Amino acid sequence: MPQSSLTLGYVPGGTPAKWARIWAERHPDVPLTLRSVAAADAAEEVRAGTLDMAVLRLPTDTSGLATIPLYEETTVAVVPTDHVISAADEITAADLTDEPTLRPLDDVVDWPAAPGAPVDHRPETTSAAIELVAAGVGVLVVPQSLARLHHRRDLTHRPIVDAPACPVALAFPDGPQPEWLEDFIGIVRGRKPSSSRGQAQSAPKRTAREKTLAKQAARAAAGKVARKPGRGRR
Repeated sequence: MPQSSLTLGYVPGGTPAKWARIWAERHPDVPLTLRSVAAADAAEEVRAGTLDMAVLRLPTDTSGLATIPLYEETTVAVVPTDHVISAADEITAADLTDEPTLRPLDDVVDWPAAPGAPVDHRPETTSAAIELVAAGVGVLVVPQSLARLHHRRDLTHRPIVDAPACPVALAFPDGPQPEWLEDFIGIVRGRKPSSSRGQAQSAPKRTAREKTLAKQAARAAAGKVARKPGRGRR
């Protein structure tokens, strides 16, 4: 493995700690540093080389990068706990039709036809938008992990069943993939240490004689079962 250390960036709401822990167990000689990065900057930092790879949200400009889909997040609406929406377990886009909605400048939900009546003021960050939700200014639509990241006792969130999901991917420089990257991809995909690129090592091929003996043994076993007397009826 050519690199002596690795740096993994992750956007707000990302949770790469488990992957970092497994990496440390399997590669204690190659430290992995985690660094939070703004969603708008993640891809560019990988292109610039300040990050070896990044967990980021799509869509975004991934020119010069390769990406591997990881998972899709549920899109939710964040509202005050006493809001009428909080009475339901889940909602639809139609439930937001007449609601004032906040769209921060760092919005990451790709929903051009999002419902609601957009509030004229666009807060700079999701964190600032959360403060406005708590003040009763409007509803905020975000990936579920961001709703959890900015959790407050006076706020709650509900999944929007017909909203587009929020894809999350691992991005890294395009081109031949080094061994360390294959190892890390294996970790995020849940591969075991003994597997190779996600595939269990294939068993050695049997010779023709071994195959013949195996067939004979199978036929003999089947014959014994067929000849075995059954239990008498009561």
